[in-house]
Amino acid sequence: MLKPADTSVVLSPLIANRWSPRSFDAVAEISDADITAILEAGRWSPSTGNQQPWRFIVAKRGESNFENLTKNFAGFNATWAPSASALILVVAVTTNEDGSARPYALYDAGLASAFMTMEANHRGIAVHPIAGFNRDEVKSAFALPDNFAQTAILVLGKQAPADHLENEVLQKREKAPRVRLPLAEIVIAGLPAA
Repeated sequence: MLKPADTSVVLSPLIANRWSPRSFDAVAEISDADITAILEAGRWSPSTGNQQPWRFIVAKRGESNFENLTKNFAGFNATWAPSASALILVVAVTTNEDGSARPYALYDAGLASAFMTMEANHRGIAVHPIAGFNRDEVKSAFALPDNFAQTAILVLGKQAPADHLENEVLQKREKAPRVRLPLAEIVIAGLPAA
């Protein structure tokens, strides 16, 4: 299902066609080469002072990492996300080796997530980032240190038709048009004239 963005100017198809589906093919697989390429995209994303504060946990369906993540999904995420082919937990290291704060670590981890999303979409892999999961349990399952902030889990897979979702509310969300606030509401100053 394509749901291109309604934009005021033409954007790259990778951006205009990107959206976060919930319906995934429960038997499709993602190759190791594709996973590696997605991780490389995150690795080569920009970061403040080239600190590269991101860390990733990869979980392919059928592996223990996948089980450790999916059993901790919250709300609706628990109903649709386990059908994905793979998951990537994105973590930001929030302190330097000397214990001082890295105030831009979350921003940098977000950039890495965006780069990974674009690479996945380029390869025909759908991505839906989620924040609804039990961070305490995930921290324990992977023995994450206190300075590792869990930012999101990227849910990756082959998109399936909306009617594969059992929940009617989720089916409606899947089919609904994409919406965003207009630029005039989000640009505080300096919006170019149309």
